[in-house]
Amino acid sequence: MRRPAGGWLAALAVAAAMAGCATPMDARKDAAYQEAASVADRPVVRPVRSVSSFSQSLMCMDQMLRAAELPTTLITSKQFVDFSGKVPAATKEMVITALSQMSRISNAFRFVDFEVDIARQDTVQNLTTILLNNNQMQLQRPALYVSGAIAFVDQGVINNTFDTGVSGTRVDLGYSRSRNATVVALEVHLGDFRTRTIIPGLDSANEVVIGSGGQGVDLGGRIGSYGVRFNVGRDYAVGTGAALRTLVDLAMIELVGKWARVPYWQCLTLDQSHPQFQRQMREWYVESGSGGQFQLLRSSLISQGYLPAASGELGVAHPDMRDALARFQADRGIPVSGTVDFPTYEAALGNFVSLAEDGSLARMGWNGADLQPVVAAAAGDDPRAARPSPPKPARWAIDLQIENPQPAGERPAFDEGEQIFLSSTISRASHLYCYFADSAGAIMRLLPNLLQPHTLVSANQAIRIPDWMAPNPGFILDAGRPGTEAVMCLATTEEALHKMAPQMRTPPLARMPAVRTLDELRERFAEVAGPEGLVTQSVQWTVGPRKAAQANGGAPAQRQ
Repeated sequence: MRRPAGGWLAALAVAAAMAGCATPMDARKDAAYQEAASVADRPVVRPVRSVSSFSQSLMCMDQMLRAAELPTTLITSKQFVDFSGKVPAATKEMVITALSQMSRISNAFRFVDFEVDIARQDTVQNLTTILLNNNQMQLQRPALYVSGAIAFVDQGVINNTFDTGVSGTRVDLGYSRSRNATVVALEVHLGDFRTRTIIPGLDSANEVVIGSGGQGVDLGGRIGSYGVRFNVGRDYAVGTGAALRTLVDLAMIELVGKWARVPYWQCLTLDQSHPQFQRQMREWYVESGSGGQFQLLRSSLISQGYLPAASGELGVAHPDMRDALARFQADRGIPVSGTVDFPTYEAALGNFVSLAEDGSLARMGWNGADLQPVVAAAAGDDPRAARPSPPKPARWAIDLQIENPQPAGERPAFDEGEQIFLSSTISRASHLYCYFADSAGAIMRLLPNLLQPHTLVSANQAIRIPDWMAPNPGFILDAGRPGTEAVMCLATTEEALHKMAPQMRTPPLARMPAVRTLDELRERFAEVAGPEGLVTQSVQWTVGPRKAAQANGGAPAQRQ
């Protein structure tokens, strides 16, 4: 039987195609397609800060520990074990972050990063071990350590499943729904490093429920000899990592509060610790729309002092608005973008949310574009007692304090040659300058100096004067001759020192012949920064005669 010519032509075409596939392809022909890969692999959503329901509570604890005037304590942590293998998270690093957030202003804790487990040691740890063995390095012994583990993970404690369906000659329809809950428990203890014993009563055991659920619809049928099928589903799952961070933050607040003997429970009753806080804020964020979001955020920035009162007409693309957003984001630890996103919206409006009488979250003083800040309840008061107050810009201020222990209510006094320690904290990101005036009237600049050359500091970050935690603090501040001494810190919105006259730019830690008093120094800065771009704060103390027990003295400020 003779085959038709068309069949042979089709066979030849298939053979040619197969031969072409066997030939190596020219990669250069795909260059235009592949060059988009470097862009396609970029994320499409901006990064956000990792927060929990107790992030604001950690900041509250920082303030509480500072008020308690606790000395800095060295602390370390063991690795947290998860025998279930169901919670793959870096729990120890979460502990370090929680301790760090409780020490921004108070300097309450300093974490000793030393890994004992050889399998977990990195390059820095190996180098540390070499230096320790050669007596070229010493490690300070921590006073406390954190011990803990994932106690248990009970999966599917409750599980509910519902399935139903109908079937016909040409149509099949099905519906399914499922819900389940898993319980994760974390137990944490605080131990005494010197005796390697767990301190009785300093423990925390908490659980969190991780839920998931889903529902779906299946539709199938036949049209003639062809079959069609559709499936639509919706699912959700609460993240294990985020739930564990909540447990860690809560545990560290409990442990630190019990150890420091401070009323830590006042920080756990904040509105922001409400389980539905972020979800409710997200709903309001979506309901406001882009225009409403920006309008509310702009009013909040004005009320908090990041924008002047006459900034009500600035648009989102205005340089001043983008700069204000960036400074606010940097002060709150949010990834800086200069744009209106949900983390910025939540941080700016969090103080305008309170608990209603029924326990739900309610907008307080939130009337269109006019935001009235909620008055914070006093320590120990019910946070629901907070009520809106008339809108006014938040005060831009410096908190300059003497860190040496002093009797309550008494004026600071030091003996000649005694070391003095101070700290300075600014409510907003600013450029910081600090000057010292001795009892003879000589003035010298402490900050910035050769080892601390940068003037820009973040909001609510304690700047130590001198930096007693640094290996080389740059100088030592000793009480000089008997009399009255003082330190003044000045904060400006823009860098001011380079704009001043040459005689004002003397080297740090050297006498400044151009000014005679701290008041005159303040006037010189005001001429450059303007009345709205400068805040100052001063502290002074008296110096008495040297005690007989003291054998050595020191200059008011000397290089180390």
